[in-house]
Amino acid sequence: MGSMSSNVPIKASIRLAIVQWPEDAPRGSVTAFCHEHEISRNTFYKIQKRARVGSPAQALEPRPRTPRTTPNRIPDTVREQSIAVRAALDHSGLDHGPISVHDKMKTLGLAAPSVATLARIFRAAGVARVEPKKKPRTAFRRFVYPFPNACWQLDATEYVLAGGRKCVIFQLIDDHSRLAIASLVAASETSQAAIEVVQQGIARHGVPQRLLTDNGAALNPTRRGRRGALVEYVSALGVEPITGKPYKPTTQGKNERFHQTLMRWLDKHPLARDLVELQALVDEFDAIYNTERPHQGLPGRITPLQAWNATEVAAPPTPPPLVPGGRTRAKPDESGEAVKVVGRNGQAAAIGTMFYIGERWIGRQVHVVWVPAEVCFYTSEGEFLIRYARPPHKTVAVSRRDSLDTGPALDEVSPMS
Repeated sequence: MGSMSSNVPIKASIRLAIVQWPEDAPRGSVTAFCHEHEISRNTFYKIQKRARVGSPAQALEPRPRTPRTTPNRIPDTVREQSIAVRAALDHSGLDHGPISVHDKMKTLGLAAPSVATLARIFRAAGVARVEPKKKPRTAFRRFVYPFPNACWQLDATEYVLAGGRKCVIFQLIDDHSRLAIASLVAASETSQAAIEVVQQGIARHGVPQRLLTDNGAALNPTRRGRRGALVEYVSALGVEPITGKPYKPTTQGKNERFHQTLMRWLDKHPLARDLVELQALVDEFDAIYNTERPHQGLPGRITPLQAWNATEVAAPPTPPPLVPGGRTRAKPDESGEAVKVVGRNGQAAAIGTMFYIGERWIGRQVHVVWVPAEVCFYTSEGEFLIRYARPPHKTVAVSRRDSLDTGPALDEVSPMS
């Protein structure tokens, strides 16, 4: 007959017999007793020792199985700090899950429990819901371009101002680093606004190799049987315009997730009263998103700016060859492009008008792109130079003071000043 399992409690009557065991018991009686009651000799002598060292009363009760110390127990102060950090992130409109709280606590120099421990703390505190059907993060594998500027994603989301008027927010992000390249608030989703936000991105970060959008009329209506102004514009720079399949928003999943993050942040602020106020809020969000908020979709949960700086930027595309001096007189609603040589007065001709480019570009070729609303000039390498509102038909010339925007290459004092 085997000995009693260590998990089975020993009866009080057996313990009492051991406590009262006579010192002059005959040889072999302990072995016979243990065999009869299915306990080990080791257990017998442990109970007997406990009665002698401690007291008979102590030996009659089993030892408590709870450990004397719990080194892995989270202190109450750390629990309170974890919940407070989560509440602060939630109040700010930022991600406030266990991963975000863990990263924020480390940034603040606090003792950060593991992500799994934080999840248990939040569930126990009733501030997080249990989602047993949610797929683990490792179940999702997204395609990522290997370099910054290899592909940008552009999309627009709707926002309602304080007075009830609707507007849109264009968000342009880099596929590789998730960097917020540029954001633009506009009254409506138009090709002119789409071109403007791309121009802002190019002025800051260079020309991308590809631009991914949906099939909206203002972005890329190619699948609808026509080329849009944005497609014409980026194609002239050598950028490859690509779109997702109709009714497949997951192709632009990174941008859709970007919209959600922005809207959660905006929901924690009072409604903007106008486009200017909303643009200021969006710019503030982009700064936080790029430089302060660790991105859970990036290796090591670094910030988008860190991811951008960690990898060499993709080379800009080569614009398609154009014939210098080709026909550029266009109808008022026509889009097009050409290569021009800047004359001795720093001007270049396009769509029947002389545009001032700058004396430093005299004798050099520039790439001009025009759409119904504006005319833009670039270097042969695709660097943005200057942008004008499209002048009325038969306008003879426009000067630099009429420009809407100039690139870094034009930030110089004119030799005539």
